[in-house]
Amino acid sequence: MDKLIPVVSKLQEIYNQAKLPSNLSLPQIVVVGAQSSGKTSVLESVIGGDFLPRGSGIVTRAPLCLHLKHVDSGSECAVFAHRPEIMYTEFSEIREEIARRTREVTGNETGISKEVITLKMYSRSVLDLTLVDLPGLTSVPVGSQPQDIDVVVRELVLSYIENPNSVILVISPANVDIANSDSLHLARKVDPKGDRTIGVLTKLDIMNKGTNASAHTIKMLEGKKYPLKLGYVGVVCRSQEDINKNKSMGEALAKEQEFFDAHPEYAKVKNGCGIPYLTKKLNELLALRIMQCLPSLKQSIEAQLHDRIVELNSYGFVPKDKNMQNMQLVRLIGEYSKELSASIEDSINPVLDLSLIHICRCRRLLTCRSRWSPYH
Repeated sequence: MDKLIPVVSKLQEIYNQAKLPSNLSLPQIVVVGAQSSGKTSVLESVIGGDFLPRGSGIVTRAPLCLHLKHVDSGSECAVFAHRPEIMYTEFSEIREEIARRTREVTGNETGISKEVITLKMYSRSVLDLTLVDLPGLTSVPVGSQPQDIDVVVRELVLSYIENPNSVILVISPANVDIANSDSLHLARKVDPKGDRTIGVLTKLDIMNKGTNASAHTIKMLEGKKYPLKLGYVGVVCRSQEDINKNKSMGEALAKEQEFFDAHPEYAKVKNGCGIPYLTKKLNELLALRIMQCLPSLKQSIEAQLHDRIVELNSYGFVPKDKNMQNMQLVRLIGEYSKELSASIEDSINPVLDLSLIHICRCRRLLTCRSRWSPYH
């Protein structure tokens, strides 16, 4: 069972890198939350480092697919799919590359892109997980953000959580009425019974004192209010002050445990709270989801493989040697260019479109010259 998550992560990585049009519904954990919900803090606490860009407005502007791989020994590092030759060993370097790649795929400082940034992290402090971090939900464009930013983000989030095999991780601050949670409303739209949605309640330590807010949250943690079949997990992450003071993740986890141990109400449910509990639960949920989906995944992969083999055979003999494959591809492109040129010549007016005929003849001459290349 421990080997299931890495196998599916590799499969997902292959599809993302090759940009294959896939109808595979791969199991993954999709992280959904509004701006300032604590989504970044939760992800960094699960991984154990400051690796995500921070700032005002929407900072995550492209899907970030995180493949976490536990290692017992060896070096801890991270590798981006778009720069596989570089091994990153510092969280600050990872953060800078995410920011740089985000600007690259979005083309500016405010837009949203569907292009996936894939990051594989190897660490002794993580459990095997596949997480997809998405842009935070927003209602009103700020500054130079596109006017339809809310619609764009919602459509992007929906495209991921509509996957019936995904686990939806909804991040909501406990100091805001969950009934007004856009994230939970969106999750219920695709998962009305809450079968594959797990809630995370953040900011438990900054709820208004002297109110019944904590009692309200306790009912949710116990499954008595706004129930989800996968339940809710309460967490206490680092505050902005903690981050500014460079408080380590180890110190933050110790502080979180102290909070639950000492709180008169949360102490009753502390065994189902905290970042370590959340991480373990996500690992188990993902592995279980994969086991449930294996038969249909196998069938779908075999069907797609068959279709690709049929398509490949339609191109004629395909050699096994990679260099010969490249030569075969160049030959097919040349034949296509030749047929296209002939088709254009046959279909155009010989008087009005004389220039096009000359273009086609030039193309044919260039094709003939290319055959003298040592690569052919």
